[in-house]
Formats: sequence, structure tokens, C-alpha cells
Amino acid sequence: MDQILASGSLTLVTALLGAAFGMGLVAAIHGARRHPVEQPAGNRGRALPQRLPADWTKRRLTIALVASVAAGALTGWPVAAILTGVALLTLPGLLGPDRQAARRTERMEALATWTEMLRDTLSAAAGLEQAVLATADIAPAALKPELDRLAASIRSGRPLPAALRTLADDVDDPLADVVVSVLLMAAEQQARQLGSLLGELAESVREQVAMRQRIGAGRASIRTGVRVTVTVTIGLAIGLVIFNRSFLTPFDTLTGQAVLATAGALFAASFTWLNTLGRITEPLRLMTTTPPAAATAQEGTR
Repeated sequence: MDQILASGSLTLVTALLGAAFGMGLVAAIHGARRHPVEQPAGNRGRALPQRLPADWTKRRLTIALVASVAAGALTGWPVAAILTGVALLTLPGLLGPDRQAARRTERMEALATWTEMLRDTLSAAAGLEQAVLATADIAPAALKPELDRLAASIRSGRPLPAALRTLADDVDDPLADVVVSVLLMAAEQQARQLGSLLGELAESVREQVAMRQRIGAGRASIRTGVRVTVTVTIGLAIGLVIFNRSFLTPFDTLTGQAVLATAGALFAASFTWLNTLGRITEPLRLMTTTPPAAATAQEGTR
């Protein structure tokens, strides 16, 4: 009886240490990401959660921690606890739908539609500012909040060029920067043939949307293959742990844990590689503004 209790206590301690090590490793990796050098003292506590991926909610972190402890307690393997936590944090984003890419594509389509609306409104002999106000009220839903703020800014008396630069920051998209640059040129230098130029820009944006949709279709098949592989692998591992624990006895040793860690690292590397096959490298933005802190410092030196 004492031997059983000692074995259970050792298993629990091993599970807790493994889970703590795994979460510490993940935190260290994400903490090493590049971040602003200077942070106000009051915002340091708020900046730490912002370094984590957006889909790492408190609920997911809690589930990953609990599952890591459970996996370590069930198997007695620290590596199993680490792999469980890392898998629960990373696999949903890898295997689930690519919501970020879908949202980007939707915003690009909305940008093309708004550009065409501007072109058509300008062809009716309306001024640029009037065209912006008229189209903002009926803008596509994906860009409606940003364009509503643009219209409100113009109606409050703000100059059109400054309002357009704010729009570029709000949308935060390289293609939107191109459209805003053309509008700025028209607002500041009275560019000719603005309507035809906007039409060409809208056509270019739609071509990029079509390209992204083709890439998305190819990525869907890759994700399906990865999803099947992950499901079969995890199902087999859980089945062996529950129904044939003796088959996994070699993993109880230090060498076995090293082999398990190597296998987990290989799986992680292969899934990461598969995820990058269809990833689109986003171009750099053309328009950037000085951060508020930097602007304040510059004004103070004048």
C-alpha cells in the first residue's frame, strides 16, 4: 500500500513539474519576441498579455495547464505533460479555419468595392471630399467602422489629407495604403484622371483577392491532411495509454523520455513546415505615422 501511495505521489509531482516546465518553456519562447524597448511603468503589466497570440485566451491557457497536469499524472511522463500543453495551445490554430486570412480577404474585397464606389461617384462630377462622405455611408461592412470614423472626422472640420492618413492607420493594410496614397495625391496636388486610376487600383485589388482565394483552396487540402494525421496520431497514443499501458513501458525510462521528446519535436517541426506551405508573405506598409510617444518627445525637443 505504501509503495502504491509513494508511486502515486511521485507521479503527481512529476506531472506538476512537467507541466510547469512546459508552460515556462512556452512563456520563454514568446517572451523572447521583439517588443518595444521603452515601456511606461504603468503599462508593463498590460503589455505582457499582448505578446501572446490573440487566440491564447485565458480559457485556453487554463485548459492547457489542466490537461498537462492530467497527462503527466496519467502517464508519469514529464514530456507528455509538455507535449499536451503545447499541442492544446498551438494545434487549434493550425488545424482550424484560417480566420485571419479570411478576414484579410474580406477586407480586401471591401476595399476594392469602396474604391469602385469612389470612382463612380467622382464620375458624377462630385468633389473628392463629397465622394468620400457619400460612399462612407454605404460602405461594405468589412470597412464600415473605419470609414465611419473617416466621415465623422471630415464632418468635424478636420482636413481631408489628415483624415485619410488616419484611415490608413486604422485599416493597417498595404493595399489600403496604395489607395490612400492616390487619394492624398488628388487631395493635395489635384491629380488628373483620378477615376480611371481608382478603377485600375480596384481591378488590381480584385486580382490579389482571386490569388489569395486560390492559395486558400490549396491550403484547405493541406490542412485536411494535417488534421487527419494529428487525429490518428493522438487517438493511437491515447488508446495505447488507456488500453495497453504495458506496451509503453520503455518510455518510463530517461532514454524513453528523450525518444518521446525527439518524436514530439519532429512532429512539431513537420506541422510548422506544413503550415508555412501556403502562407502568404504580406508586403510592408507604404504609409506609417510617428507613434504618439515619439511625436511627444519630438515636440518636447523643439
